[in-house]
Amino acid sequence: MTQQTTAAARTTKADQTRNLILATLAFAMTFWAWNLIAPLGVFYAGPNELNLDSTQKSILIAVPILVGSLGRIVVGVMTPRYGGRVMFTALSLVSAPFVIFVAIAGEVKSYPLMLVAGFFLGIAGTSFAAGIPFLNSWYEASRRGFATGVFGAGMGGTALSAFFTPRFREWFGYFPTHVIMAVALVVVAAVCWMFMRDAPSWTPNTEPSVPKLVSAMKLPITWQMSFLYAAAFGGFVAFSTYLPTYLNDVYDITDLKSAGARTAGFAIAAVIARPIGGILSDKFGPRLITAISCGGAALLAVWMITKPSLGSGLAAVDFILMAVMMGMGAGAVFAWVAVASPPARVGAVTGIVGAAGGLGGFFPPLVMGATYNADTHSYTIGLALLVAFAAVACLFTLFGIPRNADESPKKKVAA
Repeated sequence: MTQQTTAAARTTKADQTRNLILATLAFAMTFWAWNLIAPLGVFYAGPNELNLDSTQKSILIAVPILVGSLGRIVVGVMTPRYGGRVMFTALSLVSAPFVIFVAIAGEVKSYPLMLVAGFFLGIAGTSFAAGIPFLNSWYEASRRGFATGVFGAGMGGTALSAFFTPRFREWFGYFPTHVIMAVALVVVAAVCWMFMRDAPSWTPNTEPSVPKLVSAMKLPITWQMSFLYAAAFGGFVAFSTYLPTYLNDVYDITDLKSAGARTAGFAIAAVIARPIGGILSDKFGPRLITAISCGGAALLAVWMITKPSLGSGLAAVDFILMAVMMGMGAGAVFAWVAVASPPARVGAVTGIVGAAGGLGGFFPPLVMGATYNADTHSYTIGLALLVAFAAVACLFTLFGIPRNADESPKKKVAA
């Protein structure tokens, strides 16, 4: 009997690990697809392609973010009903034809068609909302932080896109690059369907979802955390998508591979910092870590306004530290959500907060494009607004959110 129990436990842990790896893989690949346009933004803006001005370019980059953000609320509601296996398979499969749609729009050099394609490409960015409830069913409460931390590393798909997409275009050509990505999504969908399984404890939740969302929207913590996550994760999304354009406009980096490598470095730093933010929140409390992250981002944005030298490495230090602040802030905010939300509403609150984070990444590229000074190659106005927003988030964290015993460090969250 003891041997059977041990074998069952071993099998359960192996199943947990397999499904965590598959969920993280699917998350990373769909995030790569979601960020497929941004690394080629300079290419699309060229006179021989779509010939875009800074505002048109920023809109093109931002459109997929909008759908990927709002769609998380829908996916967050559908996953408890249909299960993670169905949702990850469906999201990967549905995203594939829109990747080809983007390629066709680029081939015919149609800006309106690119906007429509980018809109539907945003579906790929909703996969985050499928992973959290899926893994919560697989892992006991004491290990959910670990599971969601590993899964969160899938946002490194933006780094994969920034690094490889420009290189794929050079190695294989523009259209074949998108075909490769579409095929990869279909393969991921097949792998998820064949090898991913919902947890034995999972049962379809057929309760009406709208009342849960309405109830979550009535909680002050929902809007407090939404504002802070829009500052932290939204800042990461905005920078990871707009950085190649920024580097081209400010530092005259026209090589897409060079800009992509730097953007990948930014994304990797944020990915590494995110679980660190959660760990530090467990030890020191999420309020302190969130405040440090927002305050640090404000100071680093001030430094960015001065255009630190790229050749000396100071610009790289600035960008990497900014990524660390935003990654830590994202981890801290979700640690705060876990301890401050009513257990019965954690899922709904998470969906709304996650959507707010994505929306936080939608508006900055638009603002940066609209306020760019081509004569001085300057984003001073846009960065000044970032300074103000991050500073307000820091002050709001410290003084605007009532303190309560639930946010004390090392408090364990109920299952």
